[in-house]
Amino acid sequence: MVTLQQIAPQEIEVESFRIIERELGPTGFSPQVFAVVRRIIHATGDFSFAENLRFHPDAVQVGIDAIRAGKNILVDVNMAANGVSTGLLNRFGGRVICRLRETETTELAKKNGSTRSDAALTRAIGDNIGIVAIGNAPTALLKAMELIDQGLFAPDLVIGVPVGFVNAMESKEILAGKTYPYITALGRKGGTPVAVAAVNALLRLA
Repeated sequence: MVTLQQIAPQEIEVESFRIIERELGPTGFSPQVFAVVRRIIHATGDFSFAENLRFHPDAVQVGIDAIRAGKNILVDVNMAANGVSTGLLNRFGGRVICRLRETETTELAKKNGSTRSDAALTRAIGDNIGIVAIGNAPTALLKAMELIDQGLFAPDLVIGVPVGFVNAMESKEILAGKTYPYITALGRKGGTPVAVAAVNALLRLA
């Protein structure tokens, strides 16, 4: 017989975090990094992210600083835009930007023979982006890194966690070798919920 926990709705997240902390046990994460890891595990139910996530040493702090400076957050799909805690972001003056479904993006993709994700990234480079959060499209992550390497794009933090089987793992391996701040998850796992969870953890830390 299944026994359900009786818990007030407002306590569910708190109790979930307690369970995660208990099951993980001691970790080598700093408190700020652990806040991101914990929220990603909470969003996915997958403890393997405690092993797969990789953080540049400055990643969390520069992400917090970008949010506090009122910079915008660029995401690759509308589902991510809907998942970010805009109420928290708006307090600092920033907004979430996703240009994937805009007519101009489709036109640019056709003109360049690229994906819409690639074109959406290209169109957003002048939008005061503090954080790039990519959970769906490896092409978007590859384009972001290309633009950064060319000196055309300068976000403070790249969160690159695309999921899948074609270039997802490879794009994240490339990101993990960069010298600028990043958060990524090695291997095939990732996805929009992971990207959103990382952003929301940073918003709460900010």
